[in-house]
Amino acid sequence: MNYQDDIPLAKRIKTIKTITPKSFLRIGVLFLGLGISLTLVLNKSVLRQTISLDDSLNSIQSTQNKSLLGHLPYPEASEEELILFSPGIYVHKDIYDNFKEMQFKASQRGISLQLLSGYRSIDLQRDIFYENKSIRNQTAIERSRDSAPPGYSEHSTGYAIDVGDGNYPNTHFEVEFEQTPAFKWMKRFASKYHFVLSFPPNNKQGVTYEPWHWRFEGTVNALREFEDANRITKFK
Repeated sequence: MNYQDDIPLAKRIKTIKTITPKSFLRIGVLFLGLGISLTLVLNKSVLRQTISLDDSLNSIQSTQNKSLLGHLPYPEASEEELILFSPGIYVHKDIYDNFKEMQFKASQRGISLQLLSGYRSIDLQRDIFYENKSIRNQTAIERSRDSAPPGYSEHSTGYAIDVGDGNYPNTHFEVEFEQTPAFKWMKRFASKYHFVLSFPPNNKQGVTYEPWHWRFEGTVNALREFEDANRITKFK
């Protein structure tokens, strides 16, 4: 006996529900709502990205407005922040141990890292800028490609240094320094000691390439000093 026969025919057959116009309307409203919600979410995301980009561009524009002949303004380090590194050369005290260690590590490879220049007062930078400008018969724009105007030099912070190869003194303050073992070693290892090449080739500040000029970014205060420079490098 087939027990299914005990079930009335009407209950054995699955009914197929028909979709009424009202159901179509409900489904349409549901999809419309989902579409609007998705659009709002996407628009908010795009708006946030646009605002973020606008903020970055405005920040860059503000930084550029502060610059003079491609150079950014920097404060002068106080006497309390400076320490004598070698005769006649002072640096920010935060640099001292890092450069000493870097110098020692390089010497173990037979490389002579020589500190040529460190902190410069704004008055000294004024003399360097204007006297050399006159001696070389340069315009201010021409001089600014090689030297920062007073108040606009990284050296004023005490965090910037000029480095040479003690075994190749003829390359001091020359582009040829990039061919020396000292530069090649620094290019490979300087970041380990928190030193960064300030003006690489084709830098976005438009300053002449200086393979000897490095800055220290190993503290929060140092990073704050060079925040504008790093912003230009990152976003311009």
